[in-house]
Amino acid sequence: MFRQASRLVSRSITAKSALNRAFSTEVPSTIDSSFVEAWKKVAPNMDPPQTPSSFMKPRPSTASSIPTKLTVNFVLPYASELSGKEVDMVIIPATTGQMGVLPGHVPTIAELKPGIMSVHEGTDIKKYFVSSGFAFLHANSVADIIAVEAVPLENIDASQVQKGLAEFTQKLASATTDLEKAEAQIGVEVHSAMNAALSG
Repeated sequence: MFRQASRLVSRSITAKSALNRAFSTEVPSTIDSSFVEAWKKVAPNMDPPQTPSSFMKPRPSTASSIPTKLTVNFVLPYASELSGKEVDMVIIPATTGQMGVLPGHVPTIAELKPGIMSVHEGTDIKKYFVSSGFAFLHANSVADIIAVEAVPLENIDASQVQKGLAEFTQKLASATTDLEKAEAQIGVEVHSAMNAALSG
């Protein structure tokens, strides 16, 4: 009984010390001098190889207090919609559901699904329809949002959305191959999401 208790205590101490380890980006880059000397003997004309820790940069500093604004970078493959824009909040259509992002948000990576992304700056709200992409939320209250395609909500023509939804629904019903079904299903999902966004 005593042996088992002492083993449990030593396990908990080991677990606590593992939790107190530094993050990999906080570990200083150290060069093993004996390895460098051995390398120079074998290959005197070549620099010693660099390890992944040689390329790591320190984490961005986290503010001691939560900032009042969220800095947003919203990028498309062909344009930068927002760059360093300070806003109050962003709501993104994550695959797990609508996600509100405020200053001081927990660092997160979220996959985007077709839906509305809204950028709140005071009483002004700018809405975009995004097709897909990723959002990277950093500890320093910076949100990097990368979308495959996005368009301001007011630029979407409701009649074209209805027409596209009908076309893709028909294509899905008549699809014979897996590729045709997948393409039609994507079209139905995107047009359904746009239709839901416009109808409110």
